[in-house]
Amino acid sequence: MMIDWKKVDTVLLDMDGTLLDLNFDNHFWLEFVPARFAEKNDLTIEQAKKQLVPQFKQMEGKLEWYCLDYWSDVLKLDIAGLKVEIAGLISVLPHVVEFLERMHQSPKKLILVTNAHRDSLDIKMDKTCLHPFFDQIISSHDYGAPKEQQAFWQQLQVREPFDKQRTLLVDDSLAVLKSARLYGIKQLISISKPDSQRAKRLISEFPAIEDFRILMQAF
Repeated sequence: MMIDWKKVDTVLLDMDGTLLDLNFDNHFWLEFVPARFAEKNDLTIEQAKKQLVPQFKQMEGKLEWYCLDYWSDVLKLDIAGLKVEIAGLISVLPHVVEFLERMHQSPKKLILVTNAHRDSLDIKMDKTCLHPFFDQIISSHDYGAPKEQQAFWQQLQVREPFDKQRTLLVDDSLAVLKSARLYGIKQLISISKPDSQRAKRLISEFPAIEDFRILMQAF
């Protein structure tokens, strides 16, 4: 389980559910957006959820799922504006800042790789002030392909060259980790508690950590 840090040159970190509490996104999409959609369309919240959940499900794993412009157009709501309204709920997961400080002080290259739309990314970086820790911040929208697809990793390899054998990816999405594994990234870690308000997940396919303390023990 311990990472051999001597064999890691590049650290790729996801944002939502890895660095930031996924409770914000779950509340936003499952409660706040349906409530505003219901209000706008004269529906009950249950009617709104019944209409929206299948639409959300259909787009999972596609770039559109993460695109605020797409959902603003489909739902006729200002999705970025709605995120700003409840930005106070955005929070950093435990021990993340300590881990980032250690990485930042090391010679390792630290890159944020997220499926978040740039508008969402900007809101969250403004709120958390984590951006100075990173050598580069990459949104999958920059490449036109989500991390679930091989095209993302191929383009990342070209633009931010890394040795697959000496790269660590930490992500809460099993679909993303599977895609990275298929691409050949050797060291993969999943997050078992991406949402502070939900139970810890049981993950068997990848090494899993509840927070970053265990990775710092080996550093």
